[in-house]
Amino acid sequence: MKAAFLFNFAKFTEWPSEAFPSAPSPFLVCVLGKDPFGRVLDDTLQGKSIAERPIVIERLRDMAGARHCQVVFVSRSEDSRLAAIFRALRGSIALLVGETDGFARFGGTIELTLEEDRVGFIINPDAAGRAGLRLSSKLLALAKIVHDDSSNGKS
Repeated sequence: MKAAFLFNFAKFTEWPSEAFPSAPSPFLVCVLGKDPFGRVLDDTLQGKSIAERPIVIERLRDMAGARHCQVVFVSRSEDSRLAAIFRALRGSIALLVGETDGFARFGGTIELTLEEDRVGFIINPDAAGRAGLRLSSKLLALAKIVHDDSSNGKS
């Protein structure tokens, strides 16, 4: 289900042209840290495209490679490094998605939540704006909205 959410987040986000190195560049969905999806992500996104670009999935061991991705899913395995990840990716044109409690409030774009066995999400429009991304009003209407919380030192 989370893999389908990633696809829909991407589908309802508008990227500026400079998000792609060239016209034929694929749309990169990257997983940073321990992959919680396994084959499900590959199977869900196989053959799909975003903005007429084929989706390519990359699994990253370090944050340096994340700067070229359009969507970066930050795994729970990276919880202790969130502040460093947000600093390293500041200025990149990437939709940062995670499921760590407080992810959106601390500077991520979208935080996946689980309440009563239902997946929901929290959006930080400040983070989307910093990345140069425009989120669909349809997506925003379905989300809980939060703004940056710089008082905790994580953003």
